[in-house]
Amino acid sequence: MSPAEAAALVAEHARAVEAELEALLADPEQPGATEAERRLFAAMRHAVLGGGKRLRPFLVRAAAALGRAEPAAVLRVGAAIELVHCYSLVHDDLPAMDDATTRRGRPSCHVAFDEATAILAGDALQALAFEVLARPDWPGSAELRAELAAGLARAAGAAGMCGGQALDLAAEGTALDEAGITRLQALKTGALIAFACEAGARLAGLDPERLRLVAEYARALGLAFQITDDLLDATGSAAELGKPAGADAVQGKATFLRLLGERGARVRLEAVRADASGALDKLGPEALLLRATLDLVVERRH
Repeated sequence: MSPAEAAALVAEHARAVEAELEALLADPEQPGATEAERRLFAAMRHAVLGGGKRLRPFLVRAAAALGRAEPAAVLRVGAAIELVHCYSLVHDDLPAMDDATTRRGRPSCHVAFDEATAILAGDALQALAFEVLARPDWPGSAELRAELAAGLARAAGAAGMCGGQALDLAAEGTALDEAGITRLQALKTGALIAFACEAGARLAGLDPERLRLVAEYARALGLAFQITDDLLDATGSAAELGKPAGADAVQGKATFLRLLGERGARVRLEAVRADASGALDKLGPEALLLRATLDLVVERRH
């Protein structure tokens, strides 16, 4: 699959995910809703709609392509993961965290609204993610819905994304070794990426050995994504990235780039790319979309 073909597939799926998110965030038109309630809902929509690569929902689709999965299930699970991802971006941008004023080329949620509203919008998006997973309005058994909700909670919580963010904040201005940075990034960025792959594989009904190979691929992909992100932060512009460039260096973030330098980070990137590719080789030709995603992640420019 050529890079152009892969990018077209990602864009096509992003449009479908955008429609699903639009439906899930449709104005509830609650009788007697106050201006404060409407403002909160507007902040939620600002944080989610109208931008984003929708990589995590596409990973659900790519892993689901290893078997047979209902398209509606792929869309719903991907949308739930994206809601968690968007909530994390709202909170990451807050002055108490990364203090970023732009996101996806637009004002960050706390800039467009205010800090308190942004915090509540993030909280509400997280709650909505689990609500839409639990609803019986998509093709998944009660057991599967509960299993996926538990998996998403683990990936997003103290043993996953939130734990990684805590490590990231604590590491500012310190010198972590490679093992420490690997753990930080595997939690902060990798946990949700890994769950997106796992969720798609479970929707596809894969056997335990193929699930293990998907997890092996996903761990390497998460690291590849973060190393590429670190390199782009150092070499890209705010216009290209849709957010402030060079923030990692200013804040003293613990990154592979800071530890290894640009050349060393690129060597590490190729190593984890090879690890991911090795798992894909064992998964066979059905892993075409996962391989295309790996290439897009490593070779992206924004």
